[in-house]
Amino acid sequence: MTEPATRDVEGYEVGSGVSVIREYTTEPGTGPRLHQHPYRETFVVQRGRALFTIGGEQREGAAGEVLVVPPNTPHKFVSLGPEPYEAVHIHENDRFVTEWLE
Repeated sequence: MTEPATRDVEGYEVGSGVSVIREYTTEPGTGPRLHQHPYRETFVVQRGRALFTIGGEQREGAAGEVLVVPPNTPHKFVSLGPEPYEAVHIHENDRFVTEWLE
């Protein structure tokens, strides 16, 4: 199996009001550090599993699930493995705006 093509797309580049990250990792334990956005972010998990921290709660997201993070809510995730984690992350803004908290 080949790794899927990944390219982050900011909405303004294509005339859209949303921006998209296509996430793919084969390394358990990887993921972004704690951060937040001034807009909603939706995670569409396509394959694998990840442990999400959203605000003060932790939740496992698995293939087929959709998780939504409200605006200005600290969040992060870590891939759990052993299978690859693959997801589409939808940012409800035409540009990525991220405040890193860790």
